[in-house]
Amino acid sequence: MFRNMVTSLFTYERITTTLPKAKELRRIAEKIITLGKKGDLGSRRKALAYVRTKDATTKVFDSFAERYKDRPGGYTRIFKLGPRAGDNAPMAMIELVDRDVSAMPKKRVKRVPVTEEA
Repeated sequence: MFRNMVTSLFTYERITTTLPKAKELRRIAEKIITLGKKGDLGSRRKALAYVRTKDATTKVFDSFAERYKDRPGGYTRIFKLGPRAGDNAPMAMIELVDRDVSAMPKKRVKRVPVTEEA
């Protein structure tokens, strides 16, 4: 589950989940970004062993390593969102600091077919 979540976090740079999962995900994501800052072959293999897609790993080693080269840590931030409606679980949004807004998926607009009225 955390492998999927960290891959989604690196792909979209912001995800919504429960608060305990977000806190645990922060530990994993920051370790992988630190591997990306190292940039050597061993670090790339360790990251590829955990992150599910090569695109997300490439993003970590190229754009994230450049973005966070002067930052000693603290690459993620967690916002508390309040309880979930169904089971009252505490929800949170985890995102990367200085994230790229264009990485978010586009909102899909539901199109209503136009009917001609007589």
